[in-house]
Formats: sequence, C-alpha cells, structure tokens
Amino acid sequence: MDTEQQVVYEFGDFRLEPHRRLLSRTSGEPIAVTGKAFDALVYLVEHAGGLVTRAALSEFLWPAIVVEENNLTQAISVLRRALGEGFIATVARRGYQFTAPVQRLTADAGVHTNAIDHSPASLENEGAAAATPDRPSASRSGARHTAILATVVVGVALLAVIVWLTQRSARPTASDPLDRYMVSKLTEFEGAEEHAAISRDGRFIAFLRERDGLWDAWVGLIGSDDFHNLTGGTIAELRNPSVRTLGFTPDGSQVTIWSRTRDPSGRGMVDAGWTVPTFGGALQPYLRNIAELDWSPDGKRIAYHTAEAGDPMFVANADEKERGVKLHVGAAGLHSHFPLWSRDARFIYFVHGYVPDEMDVWRIPANGGEPERLTSHNSRVSFPTWLDDRTLLYLATAADGSGPWLHAFDIERRHSARLDTHGREYASIAASTDGRRVVGTEVRSTASLWRSSLREDGSFDATGATRIDIQTPRGLSPRTGGELIVYRAPRAGRDSIYKLAGGVTTELWSGVEGRVIAGPSLAPDGRRVAFPVQRRGRTGLYVMNVDGSSVQRLAEELDVRGAPSWSPDGNWIAIAAMSSGTPRLFKIPATGGAPVALSESYALDPVWAPSGSFLVFSAADVGTNVSVEAVNADGTPHELPPLVLSRGSRRVDFLSERQLVVLKGDLSHKELWTIDLQSGAQRRLADFGRGPLVQDFDISDDAREIVFDRVREESDIVLMQRPEAP
Repeated sequence: MDTEQQVVYEFGDFRLEPHRRLLSRTSGEPIAVTGKAFDALVYLVEHAGGLVTRAALSEFLWPAIVVEENNLTQAISVLRRALGEGFIATVARRGYQFTAPVQRLTADAGVHTNAIDHSPASLENEGAAAATPDRPSASRSGARHTAILATVVVGVALLAVIVWLTQRSARPTASDPLDRYMVSKLTEFEGAEEHAAISRDGRFIAFLRERDGLWDAWVGLIGSDDFHNLTGGTIAELRNPSVRTLGFTPDGSQVTIWSRTRDPSGRGMVDAGWTVPTFGGALQPYLRNIAELDWSPDGKRIAYHTAEAGDPMFVANADEKERGVKLHVGAAGLHSHFPLWSRDARFIYFVHGYVPDEMDVWRIPANGGEPERLTSHNSRVSFPTWLDDRTLLYLATAADGSGPWLHAFDIERRHSARLDTHGREYASIAASTDGRRVVGTEVRSTASLWRSSLREDGSFDATGATRIDIQTPRGLSPRTGGELIVYRAPRAGRDSIYKLAGGVTTELWSGVEGRVIAGPSLAPDGRRVAFPVQRRGRTGLYVMNVDGSSVQRLAEELDVRGAPSWSPDGNWIAIAAMSSGTPRLFKIPATGGAPVALSESYALDPVWAPSGSFLVFSAADVGTNVSVEAVNADGTPHELPPLVLSRGSRRVDFLSERQLVVLKGDLSHKELWTIDLQSGAQRRLADFGRGPLVQDFDISDDAREIVFDRVREESDIVLMQRPEAP
C-alpha cells in the first residue's frame, strides 16, 4: 500500500494506525492490546456511529471458525480497559457501537481526508449518520437497514425461544463462575513465584520462589502473610513449567514436591517425588520416578505418571511402593501431564499432546478404558483443577498465541468458555475442595536481544554483551546475516517477523496474517527469510524477501512444526512436519517443489552443518530429556556421540563443521556450550550467571558473532476468593 493511501484514525486523545498495527495516545505513548482486540477496534472505528452486530464482528475476527462465546466479550473488555469510558457502547442483545467522534487522516502528513461525524444517538436513527466515502447515506440505505432490522428481530426472538426450551431441560450455569470472586495479591516479592498450590481445606498455599536465579518451595497460611522456605536450597532443580510441581497430601500435613535429579546410572536426569511437613522439617522421598500425582477424593488411591517414553499413567493404592495398574501410555513424543481425579472418582482427567504447545484436556476411566478428548485448543494447556462437581478450571493459550488464559469446562454440557481475567495472564491455577478459594500465578515477562563478538575458540564474555536497540517492546529468536538481524516479536498479541537494519526496525510479516510460531531462518545470501506461520489450525512454511515482498508458501500439503533451516548452498529448506501423527524431517526446494522425507523418526528444529552434508535435529522428549540426533542430506543415518539435553534446549547451531553449540543446563538456567561431534568433548562458551533465561540464539556464518535473546519472567501469587453467603 502506498504511504499516501495509508489511513490513520484519531478519537479523543488516541491515534489508531492500522497499517502499523499501532494504538497510541496522540502524545506518542503506545498502548498495548491483544491482537483480536486491536482488530476489533479497527472494525468498530471504521463503522463508527453505526451498529456492529456481535455476529458481524465475530465473523470479521474469526472468519470460518467457530470460537468460544466469551472470546468477543474478552476482546471488548480489553479495549474498554485501554480506552476508558465513552468510546464503546453495548447495544443490548445486538452488538456494539463506537460512539466517539473519529477523524480520518492520511498517515504521512496527518492531513484530514474526512471526518466520521456522528452522535451517540438512538440506534433507531442509526441510518441518519453522516455519509462518508466508505458508507452510504441514510437515503440510500434506510430501507435496507429497516429490512435487516426486521430480520434481526425475528432471529433474536427465535433464538430466545430455542434458549428457553434448552434451559428447561438443562440446569443453568453462570457465564463466568468466578464473576463474584474478589482478587488480591498474596505475594509481592521481587523476582518470580510460580506453581501455586492450595490445600484441600483452603488454609495453606505452597509455591516456588526464585531468588538470585535459584528456586525453592515455600509455604504459608493464607491471610497470615507469613511464608517460610521448605527446601532451603537442598534441591538443585525444582521448576518444570509443564507439570504440577507442588501439591498437598489430602490432610494438608505434607507438601509434595517434584524434582529432577541425576540418574545413579549416569545416563541422564530422572524425576523424583518428595514430601516435607507443611510446618517445616526434613525432606522424605516418596516414590522414585514419579513425575506428578494426585490423590483420589477419599485419599486412598493415587493417580500418577512416570517420566518414561509416552508418560505411562497408573492408579495405585496410596501406600503402595510398587507400580499399580497401568491406565494409558502415549506414542513416542506424546505426553500426559497434570493427572486429576474426578470428584466422583470415576475418571482421571489429564492434559495430553505434544509439549508444550499442542495439548488438550482428556480423561480416562479410573478402572481402565479408552481415553476421551474433551477440548480442542491444540495449544499450551495446563493446570486443570475443580471449582465444583461440574466445573473444571484450566489454563490455555489462544489461537493467536496470547495467554495463557483462564478457562472453565462444564463437564455436563461439554462446553468450554474463556473467562474474563481483565487482561491478567496466569501461569498456574489451583482451587480448594469447596471452590471458595482459587490461587494462581499472575505472570509478566520481558524479552530482549543481545549480541557479542566471539573469540577464536567461540567463547565470549556474557557480561560484556551489548543489548540490541530494537523498536518493539520484546524480541525473540534473533538470526544474524551481515548487517541485518531478523527476529520475531509479539505485537498486539501475535508473533510477527521484524528486521533490524541500519538502526531501523521494520515489520516484514504481520501476525494478523498468521502467527509466527518459531524462529526464522535467513538464506545464506541474506536476501530471503523462511519462517513457519500458523493459520486456522495448520502451520505452513513461508519464504519472503528481506524487504517483506514476494511472500510464497512452500509445500502447502505439509503441516509443519518448529523452526526451519536453510541449507548452506541456498537450495533447500529443512523443516519438521507432521506425518502419521508424528513430526518428521523433510527438506523442501527453496524455489518450490515436492518435499523430500529425510527421516522416519521423531524430529524437530533441524540445523544444517556448514558443509551441507548432514543435519542435526532434536528427537522426542522422554521425561524432561531431549536427545540430539543427525541424518545425512540424502536421508541416510549419520552417527553422533550420545548427546542428551534438558527440555527447552532444542535450538542448536554450528560453530564449525565439528563444533556444535547447544544450550546446556537445567530447566530454569542454561549456558552455551560447544560439543565436539567427533570426540564428544564439551566446553562452556560463556557464564551468564543466574538471571534471565537464554532461549534462542544464532551464530554468524563467519563464527565471529553471536546474537541471543534473554527472557525474564516476573510473577506474583494471587488469591481469588468467593464471598461468604449472606
């Protein structure tokens, strides 16, 4: 679009720039809203003064997709918090109206092209709004509006009858089961608190707390503001965002703790369960190799899974030291987390899928049987907990990648709805047995980009690294190519692709067209970018020029996963894609053509060796361990020394043909190491110290520079409490 044609809207003291996906005050202060909220605002402003029905707005925001009924309400709530009162009016049972006067300008010089002049008059006279080049006058559209209004009235009446008849045979439920709950903070420590757990009686809370990069389990009596450290640095690794790390025994006298410890055989890390008295005392081992567990309502049985391949799930008597009855085991690469007994003890509910971003809520009969899928998020789903006998609370990210958001699943109606958390994102959730108290982890995160020169051996001084000045609030997954850096960044709730060149940040791909799910890959000549985009439940591989032009989707038949990698000669792009329910490795001609399968085993995030003769990739998660494997460019096996990393270490890169750079460490802290692919020798490249987590990085082709991101999360424990009945 030519700059002269780009439209800007001003209303009140706000400025809306759709082409830049920017909402700001006229003073220049940017205002952050979610992606769907931004799109809704554009639509409402473009139809200012008129009625925008809920159906029309939903169709615009989620074309050809059936979404939860509360999603639209959530987007409008976000806008009202951002704008304040006097801009968006609700028209009962019909939709919304943007009531503030709007000025329509051109983007380059702020020249007025026309004013959208209207008054917040009754919608019975909505056809009298002043005509604009984009909207017909009342004289041309009044008859059409009258016909539409009649149709809407009949439709609403019919819908009301259907709803009334339905509610006669189904016990009604509140649209938001937490709407009467009061929210307050329980902790305000510096740093992060995670994995909130609450005792069955609602008296005690346990959580993980980070201090100076180290994590400990803490516990306290709700209402006392008195918390004490249970572990005191005695457990090296406690934090695993993908499982329920903490819990209470049924009587509340003991806190259960998950940890990751070294296997005595020396072959890697294993999961272990511990208990410690709620009022403090010595740690006691509970059951070895248990990843997480839950007690039955009567406290006599436990459901748990181990960290073996497929996360086998068992039910056993609570005092057994041997494994009980196996209920379920998944295929390679699939995980089953967060086991939870139903209130009637008939089912075990759990979260199942590919960790971390393709999960859903399932259940299986407690005495054995076939598992049943209950939700269809295919996103980051976690922490199911019962609010009452029929309402299951849980967390899930949205289709645009925002969140996690709080959801409620009605097990009788088989219906899930996203709850209005007023913009708060939660990383954990737990409820007392009576549902009166719910605790959660409210999280805020930052992400920045850094660069450093490398010494001849690849090492560098992390403390001397330079922060990269980008013009987006966050930056992730940087890739370097000569004088430019491309990276992904969430903007208005959706990950996009940006370029930094000559000190100027430019958006190359807008998340409005589809969310970028992993890091991009620069072609060897620095002229093109490959990146994966998720749209309408499928993910495709796209290629474009570094100026954002000539966008092309490759191998449209593939549903891709993870990050791509460009071959050194620029002829191929390697990517993982789903095949028979498992991500497998393919290479695709960079100019388009049929994909070539390279491996029949589980594979993600491939990276080409500098010679182009072979690729390395990460295999399936087993517990919290990920092995690194390799394949030749023709698909034949390529031997590597045994290499096992912790979850979150899938990104690797080459320093030279025989030197692989990896992220090595525990789940909460990783350093950059090199692995000699012939001898297996390992060497640390830099000491970051405890602090923000490095998640992604890239080494320049000449091995002289490294760029990396650093992610820091800050969070507090909050209490949602239902008032006592009068």
